[in-house]
Amino acid sequence: MTAPLSPLDSRASWTRLGLSLMISLIGNVGMWAIIVILPAVQAEFGVDRADASIPYTLTMLGFALGNFAIGRAVDRYGVARSLAASAVLMAAGYGAAAMAPNIATLSALQFLIGFGTATSFGPLIADVSQWFLKRRGIAVAIIASGNYLSGAIWPLILADILAGPGWRTAYLIIAATTLLVMLPATWLLRKPLPEGALLASETAASLRARDTGLSPQALTWLLAAAGIGCCVAMAMPQVHIVAYCTDLGYGPAVGAEMLSLMLLGGVASRLVSGLLADRLGGVLTLLIGSTLQMLALMLYLPTTGLTSLYLVSLIFGLSQGGIVPAYAIIVREYLPAREAGARVGFVIMATILGMALGGWLSGLIYDLTGSYRWAFLNGIAFNALNVGIMLVILLRSRPRSPRMVQA
Repeated sequence: MTAPLSPLDSRASWTRLGLSLMISLIGNVGMWAIIVILPAVQAEFGVDRADASIPYTLTMLGFALGNFAIGRAVDRYGVARSLAASAVLMAAGYGAAAMAPNIATLSALQFLIGFGTATSFGPLIADVSQWFLKRRGIAVAIIASGNYLSGAIWPLILADILAGPGWRTAYLIIAATTLLVMLPATWLLRKPLPEGALLASETAASLRARDTGLSPQALTWLLAAAGIGCCVAMAMPQVHIVAYCTDLGYGPAVGAEMLSLMLLGGVASRLVSGLLADRLGGVLTLLIGSTLQMLALMLYLPTTGLTSLYLVSLIFGLSQGGIVPAYAIIVREYLPAREAGARVGFVIMATILGMALGGWLSGLIYDLTGSYRWAFLNGIAFNALNVGIMLVILLRSRPRSPRMVQA
């Protein structure tokens, strides 16, 4: 039997995907740890809910900037070196945060943690996507699911630690895990993509190219606005579910279980959405997910019972998991291939900024109103903006001309 002529979709590709997924499970804990410890931080530092949400907001701002800045570093230095540097940065950040004397210091350190965490999301997704051609959709979905799998596993681990030694000990454990597991694993990703493979990948992607009649700049900004809309809505349950359950008297451990259930549902959603995107395209896939997310948010309004909250959290996770990865597919379908990397980074950064804004805004609305009802309504309104934008793009879509495809 002869070896395959192309390195794409090969055994090496799947091995790299599996290794990247393991790294993602460790690296992405930075997004979720701060959510789980939010009630403990609020109680220890004696701040209101909006101020207690600032560390999360700074985490997401760092995460947004990291996806954009580290993405460029990966192009120059490779994903392995970038991941190794980020692992050291994250470990130092967690260790220092465990000693934080106040909310301001913790917030600043969370920015650094978020920046380092970004390497385990956008840059890893971009790297994996280059190693696949026929199975790119499902490969991207799998590696993007690492973010949610991390969020499903780590809250359960951290909840037990919070019930005992506390959040500072939890952060020291994360710091050690990052160094001992993530750092050595990055060395195995040092092999670069063979020359010529990326060109073949881009040529195949251009065959599905689409156009809206808008300039690339206008479409990019429109997608960024849509990303902010969907992720402000997405942040409400994801960021505040632990605090919400605490307010209802169920305790943070129950909230951590709901967050894990929500994110496990998100994993399933991302995998299904990856398969759908290969058949329906990115825009329609995103529109379906966004519409279902808005309906799930509406279900939270009348829900306060324990069993029903578990059910609604699962429904929410099953609805929204495939939304963010769909933006990368849309960019590949609608914008010139030579600009895809920078524009994917920009749009993903906008979605993360939406998460940061949504997390803080929900806390502010809670402080002003004394409940999360108006925060859910605010999320529904931003979600409607996303649905409207995606409808406009869908209605303006048409096959791109051969001349545009070559661009």
